[in-house]
Amino acid sequence: MNSKKTLIVGLPRTGTTSLCAATLQLGYTTAHTAYTRDTFLEAEVLADTPIFCDYQKLSMYFENTQLILLQREQTGWAISVSKLLNRMAKNLMSQSGGFNDTIKRAYFQIFPGLTLDLTNNFDYLIECYKKHQHQVFEFAKRNSIPLLSLNVQTDSINTLTNFLPNKTSEPFKIFPHLNQNGKVTAWKDVNHPLKIESTHLGKAEKDSLLYQFFSEVKDV
Repeated sequence: MNSKKTLIVGLPRTGTTSLCAATLQLGYTTAHTAYTRDTFLEAEVLADTPIFCDYQKLSMYFENTQLILLQREQTGWAISVSKLLNRMAKNLMSQSGGFNDTIKRAYFQIFPGLTLDLTNNFDYLIECYKKHQHQVFEFAKRNSIPLLSLNVQTDSINTLTNFLPNKTSEPFKIFPHLNQNGKVTAWKDVNHPLKIESTHLGKAEKDSLLYQFFSEVKDV
């Protein structure tokens, strides 16, 4: 596979939606979350679930790959992701129904042993954040994969465009800031011709089918 892919591997509540809105404006087909094989094939930029835990296999499948790891001040991130996990808890932890299997697998991989009590344990959450950051840096270094570390709250847009060039003739000066103050649904309201849908007519493929998609990839 020689398709160029940029994988946004930041965890939820690190600015993935804002960055996806930016990559649309820069002229890249973009998917915020991916639950079908077509989504993986069609999007040049992929973010959030399950990218933040499947980036290793994706980087091996799509040989021409680069990573963007989003950063956020850890205490602020822990407060924000704690609120998110509390809202998600019922559907995330449901044994029958709730979120699709891909979402459940991704979140429990990043937050191992997650319980309702742990959703409010900042030490646990920050440890999960640090472990993820370390794993991304080590994977990129070990496999010589281009990696940009980016904070959408403090870095300039030039930090991004020096890594992911603007393919349009339109000037782009600042990051959009979406899903602030605990909001999580801004992507649904984004209307752009380069936006790639995460599902097929609102339906996600079974997680086992997505894994068949990577069946030729060896463990990394």
